[in-house]
Amino acid sequence: MKGKIGFEEHMAIPETTGETKDFAGESANFNEFTREILDLDETRLKYMDQSGIEMALLSLNAPGVQSILDTDEAIEVARKGNETMAGAVERHPTRYCGMAALPMQDPVAAATELERCVKELGFKGAMVNGFTQKDTPDTAIYYDIPEYREFWQTVADLDVPFYLHPRMGLPSQSKNIMDHPWLRSSPWGFTVETGTHALRLCGSGLFEDVKHLKVVIGHLGEFIPYNLWRMDARMVFSSRGYRGSKPLGHYFREHFHVTTSGNFHDSTFRCALEELGKDRLYFCSDYPFERMEDASEWFDNTTVITDEERLQIGRTNAIELFKLDMD
Repeated sequence: MKGKIGFEEHMAIPETTGETKDFAGESANFNEFTREILDLDETRLKYMDQSGIEMALLSLNAPGVQSILDTDEAIEVARKGNETMAGAVERHPTRYCGMAALPMQDPVAAATELERCVKELGFKGAMVNGFTQKDTPDTAIYYDIPEYREFWQTVADLDVPFYLHPRMGLPSQSKNIMDHPWLRSSPWGFTVETGTHALRLCGSGLFEDVKHLKVVIGHLGEFIPYNLWRMDARMVFSSRGYRGSKPLGHYFREHFHVTTSGNFHDSTFRCALEELGKDRLYFCSDYPFERMEDASEWFDNTTVITDEERLQIGRTNAIELFKLDMD
């Protein structure tokens, strides 16, 4: 299929490449990977053309700004990453848009940077790489806490999507996978971190305080669609601390959007489609952690969906979600 739109398509600046090595793949040629993630011109556009991807919404790589302990440095790096994306958009306006990197160490600064990116740079949303560390390495700040309500109100007022992207959990807070470091990364840890963070948002009362939020997660929902029925069923018996007035599944289906990034498998896709519906699913590749050609080869040929649904999930849903000026 030609004309696809992807929006978990990562870039980097020199300041954010280092920690990416932990989950770029031990067998990968990291020099080549670094070249690809820094490139915003010839190589990336060539891969997009070969894979039938017309538009990519760029985002800063994980953990990126979220692992910077010093708040002032986080603000500076976020701004530099966003300016780099803006430069690429200016060079290739029909091929790229931007997803803002945000210094969540300071929710006021994060809201200010998002507003600047949307109103001045024309960005279409934000991508934040999971929890934020601040001041000390063992700090993990999640965004369901009251200190972030005004930030979320800014997101809603701007009417842009917020992409909650994975990062690895902190070793000090991951005792259950001690001596199994492979579990901290993309095979399992990404799902645990991002899925749990998403469920915290659902159960915190956030979506009642701020009613028009649009949150995106990748990898076909970080296991949540597969388990939605059981979570709602069991919470009849165990809902202590839950601050929503409606079932968890209501908030997830109402406020979350799910992409195919890095999960190119028919059975998983079918589950997400049946649980959430075609209006809530989107094509993405997760480049360069995954290959655009792998994502596209699977998506273009899966028989789980019709060609009409393929066009909707691969293109028109994204046009609507991000308000893209495209036919």
